[in-house]
Amino acid sequence: MAHKKAKKSWSDMTPTQKRVVVAAGIAEVALTTWCLRDLKQRPATMVRGPKALWAPAMSVQPVGPIAYLVWGRKR
Repeated sequence: MAHKKAKKSWSDMTPTQKRVVVAAGIAEVALTTWCLRDLKQRPATMVRGPKALWAPAMSVQPVGPIAYLVWGRKR
């Protein structure tokens, strides 16, 4: 039977690991905010699929915002 590694708690992380987690969180929030703003301002004719479905899809992190950037926007 394979042994699972226990998840590290915040107090178990090194200062570098904590900085990476915080930076990744900030980047994720910034990307999602940017995508939601773009979606709101972009005309529906410039979005692939219904805008009403893209907004909740962006809550699936980090796949939603990346999918919107790659497939959701028409150029």
